[in-house]
Amino acid sequence: MAEPPRQLPLDLPHEAALSRDDFLVGASNRAAFELLERWPDWPSPVVVLAGPVGSGKTHLVKAFQDETGAAMMAAPELRETDVEALVAAPAAVIENAHRGVDNTALFHLLNAARQAGRTILITSRTWPASWKITLPDLMSRLRAATPVEILEPDDDLLRRVLVKLFADRQIAIDLSVVDYLVVRMERSLEVALRAVEAIDQEALAGRVRITKPLAGRVLENVHKGQ
Repeated sequence: MAEPPRQLPLDLPHEAALSRDDFLVGASNRAAFELLERWPDWPSPVVVLAGPVGSGKTHLVKAFQDETGAAMMAAPELRETDVEALVAAPAAVIENAHRGVDNTALFHLLNAARQAGRTILITSRTWPASWKITLPDLMSRLRAATPVEILEPDDDLLRRVLVKLFADRQIAIDLSVVDYLVVRMERSLEVALRAVEAIDQEALAGRVRITKPLAGRVLENVHKGQ
């Protein structure tokens, strides 16, 4: 029997749902989620949130911004002239500190936030000891910050994320396919997002249902394309 002709799937947008209600909590991210939920009742005015790529930091920070009205800035872009505007917001988020940050600007921001009674959330893939901090006073401030880690998702969280990502695309996925993916894929929410998108596109193009063999082929290509 001839295979059905492939069709070009429409590239319809599927925006990631990044609200607080869409955030799936598991053992790997519970401590970070609960700490941010306590805002502004934090143990210290500064929180450092560290975690690897694909662990869900972006989603968690976006939900935090929506809930608090926090101002956000990438760490490499931070300048002393930004401090006043950042402190004027209810909270401030400095993202990706591992990519480098102006020591003087960050030091002034932390001091200004403390004087104004504001809170600062700093995100990074690593802890401050690796940020090339050259100001002793800044390192002292960072050591006093509350550290919280978000880890790679475990199997249970990854399984729930996959089901949700398929549901976001109006796909009632067979749970055996989800289990098949979980044991074979990288522990990364980013990879989960790309895998679901690619699997959906492949199934639409071939006008076939999503099976374990199809999912396996697509997942292999997703891993190769990293």
